[in-house]
Amino acid sequence: MSQKILLVDDEEDILEFLSYNLIKDGFEILTANNGAKGLALAKKHKPDLVILDVMMPEMDGVDVCQRIRELPELDESLVLFLSARAEDYSELAGFSAGADDYITKPIKPKLLISRVKAILRRKSRNKAVNNIKVGGIEIDQEKHTISCNGEFISLARKEFKLLFYLMTIPAKVFTRQEIINEVWKDAIVGDRTIDVHIRKIREKIGDNHIKTVKGVGYKFDI
Repeated sequence: MSQKILLVDDEEDILEFLSYNLIKDGFEILTANNGAKGLALAKKHKPDLVILDVMMPEMDGVDVCQRIRELPELDESLVLFLSARAEDYSELAGFSAGADDYITKPIKPKLLISRVKAILRRKSRNKAVNNIKVGGIEIDQEKHTISCNGEFISLARKEFKLLFYLMTIPAKVFTRQEIINEVWKDAIVGDRTIDVHIRKIREKIGDNHIKTVKGVGYKFDI
């Protein structure tokens, strides 16, 4: 069965260009020309990957991504931002909203296909370890749930993966590069992206669990 990709962009020529190249490579394609329509199609068809433009009418890509991440039925859907905007703010906003990758326009067809295939490979999750409990924090990876001192909390996809990774070996200092390699895989991200995600996790589980090791990285404190 071919993998399903939803393209959401308000430029018809971009939709045609992306559709042509992805269909030629064997993908099933759905398209929407604004964020609201894109979200509706995502709910209905549950695509493997959603490729979102950032700036769109009615609902921009960041808002659509945030809504997708709030829906349990779309937990398996990956999100890739495709935008002409290359400013740091756009990248950080995209990853903070829960995006899995970020590509700037213009992009060559071969590069697009390679990035799409790379991000879809990430859907094969390693489930060797499903449950981790350290102190008052408990994570069930299979159910995608987190409880803090008995109270369930909600984390965005990347926040969840980052916290789970830090908790796999409590007290170990993970370097920034190790975190990028594990959580963001092939995506190009900066230190500020990691810092934003750490800050958001701390806001939800408290400041006393994740410690900063200056000049090195982060660790989950026992």
